[in-house]
Amino acid sequence: MKNQVYLYPIWVRLWHLLNALLFLTLIVTGLSLQYSSNDYSLIRFDWAISIHDIAGIALCVAYIFYLFSNRFTSNGTYYQFHLTGMLVRVLKQLRYYSIGIFKNEDAPYPISIDRKFNPLQKISYVIVMYVFMPIIVITGTALFFPEILPTDLFGISGIHIVDLIHIVTGFALSIFMAVHIYFCTIGKTALANFKSMINGWH
Repeated sequence: MKNQVYLYPIWVRLWHLLNALLFLTLIVTGLSLQYSSNDYSLIRFDWAISIHDIAGIALCVAYIFYLFSNRFTSNGTYYQFHLTGMLVRVLKQLRYYSIGIFKNEDAPYPISIDRKFNPLQKISYVIVMYVFMPIIVITGTALFFPEILPTDLFGISGIHIVDLIHIVTGFALSIFMAVHIYFCTIGKTALANFKSMINGWH
């Protein structure tokens, strides 16, 4: 294990795997619900609703577990950052991803036991996990209990507004997931980062 660091404890790996499976399930069923018609649907409409609801509830439970785990374990420290100089660090990392990596330059912020994420990863994960995820969870819960929503909000159905926010956030998270998978292939080998999520070693 020379030059390797143990960054992903078993609970992180299991949560990450469960989260990925639930996300994929929600994306597929969500798209099926969004674009289904009487003539064609990717998944039968009533099945898609049930699967989407069950996966959504499971995702909420997993997300609560994630929040508590980050609060009471050292993993939460990896998401902390200082605003001072953040833009410079993010731009430096962005330059590396867009130019430096193709010139075989050294990464400006190599991973270590003290730094699990580079600045661009850190700001992205914070936005996704602490902004987008609460929005998708809250709107999803509200749509699960539509009777709690106002019938009229600014002259528009409350359900329609919440549903729109839920869908837009879902699309944003889907794009993030696609980009995340792509960036996982940027390692010493195309599968190195995926292997890390299996054995815990980076």
